[in-house]
Amino acid sequence: MKRTGPRGLADLGLCMLVAAAWPAAIVSSQTPRSGYTYLSEATRQLQDDDFANPGMLWVDKGLRLWTQAAGSAAQSCQSCHGQARESMRSVAARYPAYSPAIGHVINLEQQINRCRVLRLKVSALSYESEDLLALTAFISHQAKGLPMQVRIDGPAASSFARGKTFFYRRRGQFNLSCANCHEQHVGSRLHGELITQGQINGFPIYRELWQTMGSTHRMFTWCNQAVRAEPYTPGSQIYVDLELFERWRGQSLPIEAPAVRR
Repeated sequence: MKRTGPRGLADLGLCMLVAAAWPAAIVSSQTPRSGYTYLSEATRQLQDDDFANPGMLWVDKGLRLWTQAAGSAAQSCQSCHGQARESMRSVAARYPAYSPAIGHVINLEQQINRCRVLRLKVSALSYESEDLLALTAFISHQAKGLPMQVRIDGPAASSFARGKTFFYRRRGQFNLSCANCHEQHVGSRLHGELITQGQINGFPIYRELWQTMGSTHRMFTWCNQAVRAEPYTPGSQIYVDLELFERWRGQSLPIEAPAVRR
């Protein structure tokens, strides 16, 4: 997504100068810090109150979908898994994860779709659809408070390596990497916005800028566009790989889903 006009040219010049001044790949020694800690007090209160948190609307819809029979099997998620508060308690904390059946790492959204196709005999939900966001938010909410604990060894190692390479590789018209902002300039401001560590322990999130829920991959797409790079398709393997690296990068952090972010 390109911006034209004087403001766009000014941004381009500024970012190119900043990019040239930053080292190519400095590994941060910072303790993982949730985006929650960078929020205003008003937004923190919004996230903390389940009655006010707009993301809880998607959680509630996810509960309805969890118990709703669908497809030729006339089964629901609950038919197989029972009460989500028990069977799904730690699931979101472990994804993305290697799937032996598929032969590569998949994320929670892809596992949800796999179950729908194989067990419920219904079509897969499209990425960023209301129903997929709702089910992901509902399942992630069951793990709220648990630390992320993804596996990056064994068959997941190559996926982790690709995600790490992506995080540190410069890209786009501004020649910036994820690390340039989210490791090297944490706490600085860009156009008045505070730069955070870019942790993803709250996803899917309700983002005030979007006025709706969004997945981790929507955020990756937004960041790619912000540095004037061609984004990948949500659900693509490179974004799953990056998601695995990002989950590992902040895996001492508790899951907050559904988080509220600026």
